[in-house]
Amino acid sequence: MLLYESGLLKVRKLEETDNLLLVKWLSDPVVLEFYEGRDNPFDLDKVKKVFYPSEDDEVKCIVEYKNRAIGYIQFYQLDKETRKLYGYSAELIYGTDQFIGEVAYWNKGIGKLLVTSMIHYLIEDKKAVRVVMDPQTRNVRAINCYEKCGLKKIKILPKRELHEGQLHDCWLMEYVNQSE
Repeated sequence: MLLYESGLLKVRKLEETDNLLLVKWLSDPVVLEFYEGRDNPFDLDKVKKVFYPSEDDEVKCIVEYKNRAIGYIQFYQLDKETRKLYGYSAELIYGTDQFIGEVAYWNKGIGKLLVTSMIHYLIEDKKAVRVVMDPQTRNVRAINCYEKCGLKKIKILPKRELHEGQLHDCWLMEYVNQSE
């Protein structure tokens, strides 16, 4: 099911038949360096457990560019516990996680198009007041992309993410709906 289209980019809901794409992308050490960790490759069983649980609050999607599947994005409404950790009240806040799994599509502006279009979708269709992301502080490419999309660094989340055997700091970054 197509969620939205923005130029040559399409975002559609994850389908059962996408499982082999996820295995391909999440067993590539170049991708895993920034998403999940090189010590944490995915096989088909792991993809099914992580991406296809029956009850899940995340909306999981495949990213297509020029009609080719190139990546993954998920979005979710922040729960009360996460809002409190981030220092927010009860306003409607969405978070996203994403990666471009086809490395040949890195550094071509597609990440900016993806993040910008998802922010627009969440504000317009889901009525989000804020959209947040929490990249690891060492993921400079992602942070630069998010800043180009209008997200601002808010605060460091110490030892937020376990990656390759170490707890890493993350940046809490946010986009605030200016029409609110």
